[in-house]
Amino acid sequence: MKYVNIPLNIPNILSLYRLFSFPFVMIFIFTGQQNLFVFFIVFNLITDFLDGWIARRFNQITEIGSILDSLADAGTYILALAGVVVYKWVEFQPYTISLSIFFGLFFIVEIFPLIKFRKFYSYHTYNSKVCAYLKGLFFIVLFAVGFFPWFYWVIIITGVLHFSESIIITIVLKESKSDVKGLYWVLKDSKTKS
Repeated sequence: MKYVNIPLNIPNILSLYRLFSFPFVMIFIFTGQQNLFVFFIVFNLITDFLDGWIARRFNQITEIGSILDSLADAGTYILALAGVVVYKWVEFQPYTISLSIFFGLFFIVEIFPLIKFRKFYSYHTYNSKVCAYLKGLFFIVLFAVGFFPWFYWVIIITGVLHFSESIIITIVLKESKSDVKGLYWVLKDSKTKS
């Protein structure tokens, strides 16, 4: 059995915390503890921002850390969706088709690199960061104030653009790569190498 050595720096500890928090957040969803669910999702979003900022600021970026962060991000989105379905489904019912397309693309983005490279992806593009902040803000507004259709469509459109970029990046890349800035840089890099 092969063991993975995870450097215990602050960014990796924050990502590991998020991964270990998932069963508890799931329990809060299914036991109807909405306030605890919202608190921990928001706290996870804050730790997501912090782990990335600390990793870049103090040069603690590692490939395993990027993968941990991506796994924690995906888990947070899945839990947030589960909570939205349980607590806010009435507001989202008229948008079932667009929401299904959004999450279908999300799962393609997660699975495609796994099939092609046998690894979880961790691109962390500029586009993905902007989308993550917007989704986090949308989640907070949804539970603190309410549902705004215009904000929902901002999330759907920016998300589809981000997912499309990630799918194209996976197609273009010959081997797995972490922390790419975006499709423009991947294409520029591939032209330089050829």
